[in-house]
Amino acid sequence: MKKLYFLLILLSFACKSDKEKSVEESAQTEPREFTSVETEVILENDSLSIRAIEIMGSSLAFAANNGTYGLFNSSNNTWKINTQKFDTISPEFRAVASTSNDFFMLSVANPALLYKTGDNGKMELVYIEENEKVFYDSMIFWNDKEGIAMGDPTDGCISMIITRNGGNSWKKVDCKDLPQATEGEAAFAASNSNISIKGDHTWILTGGMKSRILYSADKGKNWKVFDTPLLQGEATTGGYSVDFYDDKKGVIIGGDYTNPEGNSGNKAITNDGGKSWQLIAEGKDPGYKSAIRFVPNSKGEGLVATGFTGIHYSKDSGENWEKLSDEGFYTLRFINDSVAYAAGKGRIAKLKFQ
Repeated sequence: MKKLYFLLILLSFACKSDKEKSVEESAQTEPREFTSVETEVILENDSLSIRAIEIMGSSLAFAANNGTYGLFNSSNNTWKINTQKFDTISPEFRAVASTSNDFFMLSVANPALLYKTGDNGKMELVYIEENEKVFYDSMIFWNDKEGIAMGDPTDGCISMIITRNGGNSWKKVDCKDLPQATEGEAAFAASNSNISIKGDHTWILTGGMKSRILYSADKGKNWKVFDTPLLQGEATTGGYSVDFYDDKKGVIIGGDYTNPEGNSGNKAITNDGGKSWQLIAEGKDPGYKSAIRFVPNSKGEGLVATGFTGIHYSKDSGENWEKLSDEGFYTLRFINDSVAYAAGKGRIAKLKFQ
């Protein structure tokens, strides 16, 4: 069997166009509100730690530790799972992304390895970076030609690599073209959600000793930097996840994973495109979370946050929260306004919100 048999499946489940999505959203007049969530486990493997998933049409792709990656075909509830090695290394993948034609996965640690689906049915290595400090955290595409990945500093700035040719080649952005990182500023490869995009707009969330937003209005050609009010100052503190509902309204969440009950300075919202942020639900649960997403078609009012402490939901842009489940996951992605996929330690699940 060829190494990447699911390439053909990927092509048959290409993502919906923005036009199709906008038609669906316009048909939804009133946002849904949730009171519960049903969890259906669709993959179990105790050896895996899954922090990166990608919705592709009605299907789901993932990449994880032990060089493992795969695709779930929701039409017949089947998996195609494979492994990727580099010499004797079994890479740990914590960032994935896709275009209409290809799936991408990026490893953490040294060497950084970025693979894409190849024409011969195998994964093709399209970028490698060797540096004792290299550690990539997140990856996303603006469109079928242009994509970006970010990681911890190896020099004096947050690492960024960009492709403008559909992921066939990637180039690292020179630090002279980026904001300088502060001492101890980095990011967390906790959920593949350090980057959010809307159109040409891009927001990158950092953490650690300093938690800031790097912002570009032109798909990564120019950058500005904005401060956040999140807890910071330690290697484990700061922002872990960012999501934008439109080009103005966004949310960030994090905290300190070594103090998961801490609920001060760990969540904030913006209404001006990330220039300024206001803390929300200060001193109230949820505490530390590794991922947050706006509920589709919720007018920017619905939010779901997850982490190893469970799943929380807000219907009022984060002012108040309700715990829907004790089930812990590292990351999640919505399919529509009531169904999402979530992944964590040893499993992937389908979440049905009601």
